[in-house]
Parts: sequence; structure tokens; C-alpha cells
Amino acid sequence: MKFSKRSRYGIQALIDLGIYAKTECVQLKDVSERNDISAKYLEQIFTALRKAGFVKSIKGPQGGYLLGKLPEEIRISDVVEAMDGSYELDEEVSELPTAQVIQRCIINPVNEQTNQLLRGLTLKGLVEKTEEITAYSAEMYYI
Repeated sequence: MKFSKRSRYGIQALIDLGIYAKTECVQLKDVSERNDISAKYLEQIFTALRKAGFVKSIKGPQGGYLLGKLPEEIRISDVVEAMDGSYELDEEVSELPTAQVIQRCIINPVNEQTNQLLRGLTLKGLVEKTEEITAYSAEMYYI
């Protein structure tokens, strides 16, 4: 299993909207600059996020992007699936005892743990953690 840049950037963009789009639309270029992601690539990501219902776009001079759902309704497992499809390790189809052992002892437990983790994470939790880290970093100073 590989966690793609597409999924990473999609989650980063959603966290950004969760922080900055609470009261007004956010421009794509601002998300791009804050997260150091190419605006052109981010357009593709936002297209996928919009199709999945995670974001909505508002046209016009005051337009931009907003979250399409409440942060607590957006599960990270759903975001990864929208960005890349299934994130589970492929099932081994074989009658060989060794292949069955690999499936039962490695692949199935990894998939179960991954599902449990990603389904338990919401955008709300990631936004809160990001704000916590940002606040902590702002409190630190150096002599």
C-alpha cells in the first residue's frame, strides 16, 4: 500500500479549508501558497474533492471554495478512496497454503487495522490537531 501525494494533498487542502474557510470562501491560489502545492495540480485535486462532495465552489469575485460537509462528517478513509480508489492491500487468490497464510496473517490484519484507523479519523480531528500544533509553534520563541 502506498499513500499517494494525491491523497496527501487532498487531505492537506481539506485541512486548509477547515481552518480558513469557516466564515468565507478560500481562493485556490491561497491554498496553493500556504501548502506549497502547485496551483495546477491543486485544481485537479479540487475537481476530485468537489465530485466526491467534500468541497463546493462558489463562482464570482468573492467566490472560492468551502467545505461541502461538516468537518466531523468527512472521514479520511472516504477522502483517500475519492483520491485513489481502494487503499487496501490486494487479496491473494491462491489455493497454496503459504498464500493462504500470507492472506490470513498479514494482508487481512493490515487491511483491518488500516480501515479502523482511517475510518476513525475525521477532518475535524485533523483540523484541531493542526490548530494545536500551529498555536504551540507560535508560543515558542528563541533567544
